[in-house]
Amino acid sequence: MSAARPGPMRARAVYPRRVPRPRALAALLAVAALLLAGCSVPAKHQSSPTATSGSSAAPSDVPAALAPFYTQTIEWKKCDEGQCGTLRVPVDYDDPSGPSMQLAVARHQASGDRIGSLLVNPGGPGGSGVDFVPQLAGQVTPKLLKAYDIVGFDPRGVQRSTPAVKCVGDAALDKLYAFDPDTSTDAGLQQMIDMTADFSVQCLKNTGSGLGHVDTVAAAKDLDVLRAAVGDDELHYLGFSYGTKLGATYAALFPQRSARLVLDGALDPTLTSDEVDQGQAAGFEGALRAYVKDCQGGSKCPLTGSVDDGMQQVRALLDRARANPLPTSSDRRLTQSLAFSGIAVALYSKSFWPTLTVALRAAIVSGNGTVLLALSDVYYDRDQSGHYTTNAMEAFRAINCLDQRSSDDFATMRAEAKQVEAVAPTVGQFFSYGGTSCADWAVPEVGGLKDYSAQGAPPILVVGTTNDPATPYAWAQSLATTLSSGVLLTYQGEGHTAYRKDNTCIAKVVDAFLVDGTVPADGTRC
Repeated sequence: MSAARPGPMRARAVYPRRVPRPRALAALLAVAALLLAGCSVPAKHQSSPTATSGSSAAPSDVPAALAPFYTQTIEWKKCDEGQCGTLRVPVDYDDPSGPSMQLAVARHQASGDRIGSLLVNPGGPGGSGVDFVPQLAGQVTPKLLKAYDIVGFDPRGVQRSTPAVKCVGDAALDKLYAFDPDTSTDAGLQQMIDMTADFSVQCLKNTGSGLGHVDTVAAAKDLDVLRAAVGDDELHYLGFSYGTKLGATYAALFPQRSARLVLDGALDPTLTSDEVDQGQAAGFEGALRAYVKDCQGGSKCPLTGSVDDGMQQVRALLDRARANPLPTSSDRRLTQSLAFSGIAVALYSKSFWPTLTVALRAAIVSGNGTVLLALSDVYYDRDQSGHYTTNAMEAFRAINCLDQRSSDDFATMRAEAKQVEAVAPTVGQFFSYGGTSCADWAVPEVGGLKDYSAQGAPPILVVGTTNDPATPYAWAQSLATTLSSGVLLTYQGEGHTAYRKDNTCIAKVVDAFLVDGTVPADGTRC
């Protein structure tokens, strides 16, 4: 996806991702609560006998040099995520006889009459599909779990796959995320560009030449190799957020091998980076307004007056954090960038709104940024010891900078910033100046596809939530139109993505599609 997490290295936009893991959120906020009162260990693989999956023959349209990849088997071993293995793919699909890379994969086996494998992606780019497998298995319905092996993978450059994108250490990431850039002067913009350039040099140094091959088109080709390696002739797929871009790219490349694809929290890959920035700005502005209205209906809300007044109070807090970062119970202070990322992560799900109220009350009333900082740490996968437990930030930047870049001309960026802030006066500043994100990146842009219509593919189910902050509903409408066989399913509600077992209406429609092959009427609403 062409937007980013908060922080100067990603312009100032946000990272569209699956809803944060509740356990990680609860653990960090419990600590924050203790700190205010004054007062995830990574999964380990376990040794086990191996099991080997069957593989199909290479499709007839696959070049002979790629056949060894398509006919490989995966050696599955028991692990905390279920069963784990590795998949070998070429670094460069134009040179399949050259170097290869290893992708980490995990699966949760079907409990009933098995249809096949449902390949899944949680979003990002940069999200770990291996980590996602047990999380998703606890969120979907028994009907789906009976019918499919749930198979996730860490895309090229991500987490356990090798080589994984690696740029800088924990202390450097702390500084990058906390930094508040100055976009009002040319010198400030140039500083952001110089930081991007320096960062990318470190990425290339620590990752190697594979940094130039982590684009989405290559990842979609990996998805086809994985489909063959798990023994399926056609792809069944469930993608969230950025995972919808990956799925749409697959359908465009391999319409004849697409089966039942569900794209939830949709991103239309034909959008420009600037269109994504403006859409997300409006999305988070709308989600924040919905939160403020809900908050003001409670007894402990620190936001007073009308909804407009409440929005202005949030903006005042952000401005205050920039001028004088708020103290916390640690030696870190809450900067404007960290404050916004803490607010943004809580807008991904309505279930997090009460926590956001606690955080804002502490910050606005008491001048204490502890809880907002804890929320920000959840957003960036930073644990209590100060270690970033994933490489999501680095992978996100690397993938986006290969997929698509926007103008780094100062005048152009300033004109676009005015348009963004016009639709999002409270948070628009965090979605502007995206041209600095990939300026002077150390490896060249790869780009996407010219045609994403996926002519010849069977019906593809596109799911959109009407007040989704990270992937606005308009993008689902657009993607359903872009895909020649797109079918739009709408969830009228709040939050990022819609499919889960407690959202019964959406779950019934999606399950009927994936398990029974029942295609809903285009425009169905829940």
